Amino acid sequence: MALASLVMSPVVSALTLSNETLNYQIVYHWGVVWKHAGDATLSINKSGNGYHAMLTGKTRSWADKIYPVRDTLKCTMQSNFRPLKYEKFTHEKSYYAHDVVDFINGASSTSATCKRYRKNKPTATLSLSTGGVAYDMLSTFFMLRNLDYSKMAESKVYKTCIFSGKQKETLTIKYQGVKQLQLRDKSRHQAHHIKLQFTQDGGKKSSDDIDAYISTMPNRIPLLVVGKLPIGEIKCYYAK
Repeated sequence: MALASLVMSPVVSALTLSNETLNYQIVYHWGVVWKHAGDATLSINKSGNGYHAMLTGKTRSWADKIYPVRDTLKCTMQSNFRPLKYEKFTHEKSYYAHDVVDFINGASSTSATCKRYRKNKPTATLSLSTGGVAYDMLSTFFMLRNLDYSKMAESKVYKTCIFSGKQKETLTIKYQGVKQLQLRDKSRHQAHHIKLQFTQDGGKKSSDDIDAYISTMPNRIPLLVVGKLPIGEIKCYYAK
């Protein structure tokens, strides 16, 4: 069952979010090493019948000396969290990039115009389309918060589409059920555990898998996101 149809079916909980700002600690973990490497802020604000959302991430001062990062994602969404416009600003060490994706949402399809801005390079423009719903890397997490997990089958696989700045990707979601989670402040929470896998056409992985843990409370706050690295992993903990 495709998640595109899931999102438009009764399993959606019709979540309404008020203005909120969530703070996160980004921790590098490898064996016995646990190092607070950066901080992130996720915010969302009501705008007419939709939302504006932003995610910012930056390395801490000690990590700036090794590899400074200042990244920002912005998204304008409809009330059902389907994106209208997505922007990604990447500033990592000496590298800078700006991607803009403008979505056109149809009843049974989605298309987008993507513009990619790079230093000392001409602007690249490309078109993407899919026969169903499509999201971006920021609106995806609000879509996940909007699902009715009481109607999702454990270990069943659902799929939807992601438009990044340069390509169309398939997002495969596997619901792992409810797990007990402990955050860095030692507080314990019940959370929906979700495994996310990103692939290009043909099934080739486009990035490493992600584990996401979303609170079972009515506001469904993302509590923890875990991503693998060539050595170790990155854990993004909710820090209020």
